[in-house]
Amino acid sequence: MANELHQLGYRGMNSHSLKPKHVEALVGRWLEKEVAAGTIKNRMAAFRWWARKVNRQNVVARSNDHYGIPNRIFVTNTSKAKSISKVDLAMVRDEHVRMSLELQQAFGLRREEAIKFVPSYADQRDHLSLKPSWTKGGKARVIPIRTESQRAVLDRAHKLVGKGSLIPSSRNYVQQLRIYEGNTVRAGLSKMHGLRHAYAQRRYEELTGWKSPSVGGPIPKALNREQRDRDREVRLIVSRELGHERRQVVSVYLGA
Repeated sequence: MANELHQLGYRGMNSHSLKPKHVEALVGRWLEKEVAAGTIKNRMAAFRWWARKVNRQNVVARSNDHYGIPNRIFVTNTSKAKSISKVDLAMVRDEHVRMSLELQQAFGLRREEAIKFVPSYADQRDHLSLKPSWTKGGKARVIPIRTESQRAVLDRAHKLVGKGSLIPSSRNYVQQLRIYEGNTVRAGLSKMHGLRHAYAQRRYEELTGWKSPSVGGPIPKALNREQRDRDREVRLIVSRELGHERRQVVSVYLGA
C-alpha cells in the first residue's frame, strides 16, 4: 500500500499520515484495475489494522459499501474472455509490453509473470517453468507448450531479449509496470485479465472436447457420469496451469 501511495503521488508519508483521501485513492485504483473483490476486502482488513495501530480508526469507513466495493462473486456463466489481434498489438508502442501481452494471451500468464518473464529460463522446450519470484503467492509452476503458435511467441521473446527478461536493464519492475499500464491505456486495451479467461476456456475445450459453461457449453449437471469425472479432472489441470491449487477457483473462468 505504501508503494502504491507513493506511485499515486503521496510523498513524504509516515505510518501516522493515513487520511481518508489515501484510502479512497487506493480503493479507486484497485477498482479501476479490476482487482478481485475478495482481494480488495482482504486489503481493507489490512487498512483497518494499520489504522488501529496508529490510533486513526475513523480514517477508514466501517463498511466496504462506502467505497463501492462489490460483493465477492465466485461463479458466473458469462464469459470475460479477451483476445488481442495484430492490429491491437500494433497500437502498443513499447516492444517489451507487446511481448508481455503476447505471452499473456498464449499461456494465460498473469500480468506480473509476463512482465518479469525470462525466456532463457522459462522455456524448457516442451513446457514453461515459472520462477516463484514471478508468481502470485511465490509458487513455481509449469505450463505445457502445446502449439506452434505458442512456440512462435517464445521464439520472438528469445529474439527480443536474449538472455535477459522482459524488463529492460535500464528499468525496474515498477517502472516497467507503469509503462505497461500507460501503453495499454493509450492503445485502448483494458481488462487484460480476460486473456487468462480465454486461455482457460481454450484449454478446457481442448482437454474435454466440449465448450465450458461460460461460453455456452453444458453445465456439469447436464453431463453424464463419465463426462463429470472428466470435467473435474480437467478443471484441476486448468487450475494448476493458471497458478491455483483448488479446482473450484476456475469456475470464475469456466462457469459452473
